[in-house]
Amino acid sequence: MATETDEQNTRWNGRSGQVWAQSQGLLDQVMKPLEELLVQPVLAGSGARILDVGCGGGATTLAAAHRVGTPGSCVGVDISAPMIDAARAHAQDSDLPVSFLLGDAQTYVFEPASFDLIMSRFGVMFFPDPVAAFTNLRAAARPGAALRMLVWRGVRENPFMTTAERAAAPLLPNLLAREPNQPGQFAFADDQRVRTILTESGWGDIRVHRADVECVMPEDALIHYFTNFGPVGLALPDTDEQTRARVIEVVRAAFDPFVHGDQVRYTAACWMVEAHA
Repeated sequence: MATETDEQNTRWNGRSGQVWAQSQGLLDQVMKPLEELLVQPVLAGSGARILDVGCGGGATTLAAAHRVGTPGSCVGVDISAPMIDAARAHAQDSDLPVSFLLGDAQTYVFEPASFDLIMSRFGVMFFPDPVAAFTNLRAAARPGAALRMLVWRGVRENPFMTTAERAAAPLLPNLLAREPNQPGQFAFADDQRVRTILTESGWGDIRVHRADVECVMPEDALIHYFTNFGPVGLALPDTDEQTRARVIEVVRAAFDPFVHGDQVRYTAACWMVEAHA
């Protein structure tokens, strides 16, 4: 347990967190439709208190804060110091009821029964002990509070997400493998596992349904994307220049089916998970 927690902390406070923070503008642009889907039910002027788990650079937290109004508030929490720094900088001149916490939502001691909504866009799949994490979040939720989160469905339904590693595998034999049900992007691909985790954590009225969202990326950002994110992005810094050049050539060609003129288009195959405390 401690080892897995340390691995996540090291990863998101090291190069991965720094790259995410530096690329926040691109990521926010690509994920805008997912952000809108997540915060859509937040009632304008509702005055609710919201917790955004795994908030990253804070785009979803700020989007919810725009809607909720005073006397409501939105709190973003993330384990990554680079991303929390980016979120705070992003919010500095916003004049919105928003704040950000650096911490691990699995163990962070939140004010008990203090949130009306707990939400997340791809920020909950990395917990070493998801039952402990969602039990902790349940304790932070007011009676009747809502849980709303987007998580990825399976690898086969998200070919865009694994194109780089599949293409690069012959050139990078030591690529980090994706382990089913282990902390990572596709940890919640099994919807029945998600239901079990939430039930064991004290959540009820659990609903899991498909959400397929079209995402768009500028074509000229594609190489930056696959050389910095995912298993290929993790492997390339330790690769010699000749191999790196060959990987970029092969992987870029593998993305051709997703390229349409000056745009890259793909479908994000997700689960929208909803529950109540």
